[in-house]
Amino acid sequence: MVIAGRRARSLHGQIACKIDKGCIIVGEGGPTGGVAGLSQRYTRREVGRILGVEPSRLRYWERLRLVRPRARWGERFYSFGDLVALRTLKRLTENRVPARRVRRAVKLIEQQFGEARLPLQELRFFEQGGDVLVVPPGAARPFSPLKQQWVFPFDAAALPAKLHAMTGPTPEELFQTALDFEAHTETLPQAVENYRQVLDLAPEWVDAHINLGVALYQMGRADEARAEFLSAVQLDPLNGISRYNLGCVLEEQGELDEAIDHLRRAARALPAHADVHFNLALAYEKRGERRLAREQWILYLRHAPNGPWADQARAHLRRVSARRKRVAPIPFPRKA
Repeated sequence: MVIAGRRARSLHGQIACKIDKGCIIVGEGGPTGGVAGLSQRYTRREVGRILGVEPSRLRYWERLRLVRPRARWGERFYSFGDLVALRTLKRLTENRVPARRVRRAVKLIEQQFGEARLPLQELRFFEQGGDVLVVPPGAARPFSPLKQQWVFPFDAAALPAKLHAMTGPTPEELFQTALDFEAHTETLPQAVENYRQVLDLAPEWVDAHINLGVALYQMGRADEARAEFLSAVQLDPLNGISRYNLGCVLEEQGELDEAIDHLRRAARALPAHADVHFNLALAYEKRGERRLAREQWILYLRHAPNGPWADQARAHLRRVSARRKRVAPIPFPRKA
């Protein structure tokens, strides 16, 4: 079985296991900023829940072009870098710095340094009175876009201590470190420790619960993994990956009724994800519901005709068809 994590990477790292257990998918997503090649996505609803920001405020920041989520399937998808930028925006606005002032500061920085567009997550912002100070990429000290000058040491001393004193890694930094540790089996314990630290700081971060469950499952700690997937489901009942992972663990532990319930919900949330149909078919077959299992094998092959489990799905279908042919038809009654 291969568990699905929400991570700042594309699908990868399928867990080696017995084929007849199916697979728990590895999903996408997870907050970390400014790292090239990330493929994670977050909906506006997920971002609002993670950061505690109203959708109307997110739409306003989008109109100011402070963040630029991608539009697809009628939804706006944010990257993890966008999450970092939004966290900065939230901090600034809570400190009474208007978003328009931030937008103006970014625009002036772009003009000053000849950059076509500087992603917000690549800049460090400080507040000094009514001024917004920005540390551009590669710079060691703040720059005042409004005054168009660097802030010298005697100016920097006036900054509140909390702006330059690091109290520890952020949840995003811990998340990224956990992802790096998770890439190697021997460092999985460190990944688990980092995900737990993330959840200490951000207990409602669904993706951290999912990835912690993935790491625990890889270490053979299925009960603990199940608890993390359950936490993710409770935080976001519509999250297909957490439903799927929980269903897979339950199926493996022999709790078929519960497993099928979660896998069916996962299939509704992820209708085009072939592995969901594969594992649901396995669960149906274990419960003796061959017709329903057959429907799911067919759906798996429709979405992944050349997938890693395609041969196994076809073998299951052949067995189901052979059983149906062996059943003798009921004879018609004959007249005496």
